[in-house]
Amino acid sequence: MNLPELSLPDHAPVLTVLIDATRSEDGRNAVVLDRWADLCRSVILDGVEEAPAADIETVTSALERPTWVHGPHGRVLVAAAGEVLLDRVLPEPPTVSEAVVSDRPHAVALAHAADAAALYLVVESDRAGAHLSLHEASAAMGDRTLEDREVDGDHDVLTKVRPSRELPRDRVNNRAEDSWERNAETVAAEVDTVVAEEQPDLVLLTGDVRSTTYVEGALGAQAREALVDVPGGARTEGINSRAFSAAVDEVVTEFRMRRREAVLEQFRQESGRDGAAVSGLADVVAVLRRGQVAHLVLDVSAFNTPAERLAQRRLWIGDDPLQLGMSAEDLADLGASDPREVRADLALGRAVLDQSAGITLAESLEIPDGVGAVLRWNDAGTPAETAYTHSGDSQRAQAAAQE
Repeated sequence: MNLPELSLPDHAPVLTVLIDATRSEDGRNAVVLDRWADLCRSVILDGVEEAPAADIETVTSALERPTWVHGPHGRVLVAAAGEVLLDRVLPEPPTVSEAVVSDRPHAVALAHAADAAALYLVVESDRAGAHLSLHEASAAMGDRTLEDREVDGDHDVLTKVRPSRELPRDRVNNRAEDSWERNAETVAAEVDTVVAEEQPDLVLLTGDVRSTTYVEGALGAQAREALVDVPGGARTEGINSRAFSAAVDEVVTEFRMRRREAVLEQFRQESGRDGAAVSGLADVVAVLRRGQVAHLVLDVSAFNTPAERLAQRRLWIGDDPLQLGMSAEDLADLGASDPREVRADLALGRAVLDQSAGITLAESLEIPDGVGAVLRWNDAGTPAETAYTHSGDSQRAQAAAQE
């Protein structure tokens, strides 16, 4: 997934927080603040001397406002210069909560935020027009409505009639059908405009069955590509809003899973034919150093397995975005004047941010060191994959490389 783009202040340290935001069984938020207090005592300092008090304070204020999300969930916050720049809710709590202060956001936390995010347009249609609302999933207080607008057609013969001597049924009914269709075309034109301007991931169409059929038929190609029919909604009051919200949540979740799986399937295919993909920490470092990475693939279970915990590994970095290595000698060969050793996940993340790559999170992908990459290109200088790379046995892969 592409990482959120943040407008960072110049030369200011950045605080990134990844935290379990699940409230206690009685619904109180105090347990979240207790977790945050614990994190404040163990802030990870990546190349900076201390955590800015203003950022600690502004994150504390943000966490004091509960998300009102029911059940287990997480939260990602990024703060700099005393301002919260990003505040996202995660559908599942992170397996490891942490707070990192660096010169840029912690990219793995941003990957969690990107994985949870979705922008969707709800179109609640009836025969006179529609209500359009643009929503941002995973906002800090639940799905956030970014924009609302009413769209009304100017054709007002909306009701069919029974036959009578004074009023020919066919004529009025045909006018009603024509009014529905013309109004639907007005709605579709507005939907196409919003889709072109806002680029939502999904267009969710609901409401009167006859009107939605006409709207769907009048939509442009871009909107139709993102279209999902969701029954149960309506422009008027009286619907089961809870059931409709649950249906929307299900559609958004399915979209997130498909989006993640598309990258992972590309990774599997390229790995299987020894193509534009690599696995294992050393090979990923090599392709990051060449600016080849389109998507970093992280197996989140590798952060928790003691033998393969990526955060416990160390890499060396320099000031240049492409100065990344497994050892100090690697950095010397790259001409780094002041190399330093950092956590592997932080080093990989900073390289991903510097080359505008994405990060996709997976579970139990079984790749060496829990890290792989889908590449922008593949050439003779790209590290070659081996049979061991696909087996999930990283120890045998590393042993083979040392022989």
